[in-house]
Amino acid sequence: MSTKTRRNTGFLLGFLLVALVLAGAVSYFADSNPDGLDHATLAGCQVVEDGHGGETLQGTCIAQNAKDHHLAGSPLADYVVNGGEGTTGLAGVIGVAVTVVVAGGLFWLLRRRPTK
Repeated sequence: MSTKTRRNTGFLLGFLLVALVLAGAVSYFADSNPDGLDHATLAGCQVVEDGHGGETLQGTCIAQNAKDHHLAGSPLADYVVNGGEGTTGLAGVIGVAVTVVVAGGLFWLLRRRPTK
C-alpha cells in the first residue's frame, strides 16, 4: 500500500469516525424546540392539549392547513427510529451510514479508471 493510499484511507476513516460520533452523540444535545419554519407556521395559534393525549391548534395560523407527508410513517421519520423516544442518535448514525454507502457507491461508479 502506498503512502498516498494509506493517507487517504486514514483520512476517510477519521472522517467517518467523526461523522458517526457527531451523529450519534451530539444529536442528543440538539434543541427540542421547533425550528424557525415550525415557529413561523405556528404564529397566531396556540397549541392546546385535547385531553386525549393529542394536541389541537387554537387561533389562525398556517399550521392549521398542515398535513403529514407520504413518508411520515417511515422508519426514520422525525429523526427517530420507528417513533421511539431517545433514538435520535441511532437515527443519525443510520443516516450517516446510508449517506456514506450511497456516496461511496456513486464515487466508485464514477471514478476515473486508468486507460490501458
